[in-house]
Amino acid sequence: MRALALLLAAAASLVPAGAAADDDPWFGPDKVKHFGASAALAVGGYALGAAFFDEVPARLATGAGIALGAGVAKEVADLAGAGSASWRDLVWDVAGTGAGLLVAWGVDAVFFAPAGGADDARLVTLQGRF
Repeated sequence: MRALALLLAAAASLVPAGAAADDDPWFGPDKVKHFGASAALAVGGYALGAAFFDEVPARLATGAGIALGAGVAKEVADLAGAGSASWRDLVWDVAGTGAGLLVAWGVDAVFFAPAGGADDARLVTLQGRF
């Protein structure tokens, strides 16, 4: 996690100081794409993690690693000349990753809870409401 923070800080330091904020609005159309792509990658990464790990933290780490790794790779490619790097894009990548992981964890907890115990009773209660 510390390495990711250092990588993000390094990427942010490479963005030109004179870049106008108007060129990269917080709610521009590309931000929706960053949020959506990161959310989808996080959900898919969580599902991939579920195929290999029984523990939820490992599943969350897999989803976060895939989604944030793709977002950082895209911004690094932009820094190399493939586009215009943006700290704000990374913020939306993090938000989308968090939202995707929350959705994936919620679906996992409600529909794929282990048999027995309080989780099983909660699942039956939720299913009875539909």
